[in-house]
Amino acid sequence: MQAIHNGVESVGGQVQNQYPGELFKKFSPAALKDLSSIAASSTYDAGFALYSERDESHGIYIVLDGEVKLSINSSEGRRLSLRIARKGDILGLASALSGSPYETTAETVYPSRLVPIGRREFLGFMMRHPEAYQVLSEELTREFTMACEQLRTVGLSSSAPEKLARLLLDWSENGQTFESGTKFRFSMTHEEIGEFIGASRETVTRTLSTFKHQRLVAFNGSILTIPSKAALASYAGC
Repeated sequence: MQAIHNGVESVGGQVQNQYPGELFKKFSPAALKDLSSIAASSTYDAGFALYSERDESHGIYIVLDGEVKLSINSSEGRRLSLRIARKGDILGLASALSGSPYETTAETVYPSRLVPIGRREFLGFMMRHPEAYQVLSEELTREFTMACEQLRTVGLSSSAPEKLARLLLDWSENGQTFESGTKFRFSMTHEEIGEFIGASRETVTRTLSTFKHQRLVAFNGSILTIPSKAALASYAGC
């Protein structure tokens, strides 16, 4: 007999981790069981703002399914999108640990299922399981590295085509590989794509048209195919 509760499955009295991603595999069975006691998943529509930058931290979100866009905004209304959070990612971790306001805005890209955990409950969990600090410190380091890579792409890449090629290659890491190439879901507007690389909608439209003409990418509805990642990587200067 199996019982599933909020991401943790009990089989013959043994706790089985049902959270996606590598991070939760590092948690002890006791920590996983405790986490399940304070966590309950919720479903959010596409375009739902989980939190905005400078808001007081109310806790974290664990992504079980779907995608969440993380961005920062200037006082003039300009937006720079930093990355897409996917299965197994934790949102709002740094703010929850430090008590500082959220540093980014988090908005669902597609209908998503997440586990929200209040800051008080999360800090209580950390106090009961101090070994989890090391695991979550490694996660913070990973997030910092990804932020640096995004800033490097936006600030140091020589051209919009190079930036876009790098972005598509990054997104393709979560795709599926077939004989025809690597496929992944791709339904953002050209304006939204431009927010990731600091380019205008017109530049993104023109660049994607060039990529299609050169057969570096192909579209079929909301599915984008990269026939040869090596060819696109060469174009990106990787």
